[in-house]
Amino acid sequence: MKEYQTLLFDVDDTLLDFGAAEKLALRLLFEDQQVPLTAAIEAHYKQINQGLWKSFEEGKIDREEVLNTRHSLLFREYGHEVDGIMLEQKYRSYLEEGHEHVLGAFELISALQDKYDLYIVTNGVSKTQIKRLRDSGLYPLFKNVFVSEDTGYQKPMKEYFDHVFARIPGFAVDKGLIIGDSLSADIKGGQLAGLDTCWFNPAKKPNDTEIAPIYEIQKLDELYRILNVERV
Repeated sequence: MKEYQTLLFDVDDTLLDFGAAEKLALRLLFEDQQVPLTAAIEAHYKQINQGLWKSFEEGKIDREEVLNTRHSLLFREYGHEVDGIMLEQKYRSYLEEGHEHVLGAFELISALQDKYDLYIVTNGVSKTQIKRLRDSGLYPLFKNVFVSEDTGYQKPMKEYFDHVFARIPGFAVDKGLIIGDSLSADIKGGQLAGLDTCWFNPAKKPNDTEIAPIYEIQKLDELYRILNVERV
């Protein structure tokens, strides 16, 4: 069993349930706008949002374009002209309240914090991610948190990981493992940076890409076996 020293964890849908936070934030936003939120509209929002974030990961658009256009694009398709920046501010305030753990996340990180150097690597908005991590109780268990907004780069860019590695004392890439739910951001980014990778895939989604993680898990507690660590 390979021995690791540094573990890099994604946040959304790896440690914190972003789906639950997003669902609550959307409901409150649509209530504020007095527009009914249907399952079809919610699904369409996710499609728009994921497409924009994918373009961001690929370096085609910047973070501000993702945040400030996703709501205006959605509402426009349903006949409503809205201020995308204002809606983003409202949505962000609601989203910041979502900090529900993915099953087993707190127990896992608690068990690992004294055995490994733990770091957060996440795309997104710094204020939002930091608040959610603090409210969840996970923040103090990590040595540092690296949010794309603060680095000037984003996963999967190698420059993002170069920035992270330069700020981890004594970091050795061959002793590092990244754990995340996104093939395109976490696993591809880890591979570009020379890291071992672990794809967290609770929904058992098919991998129809050429991105091949070293490990694949459906539950976070499967990491105990990979790391040869006893549960607390």
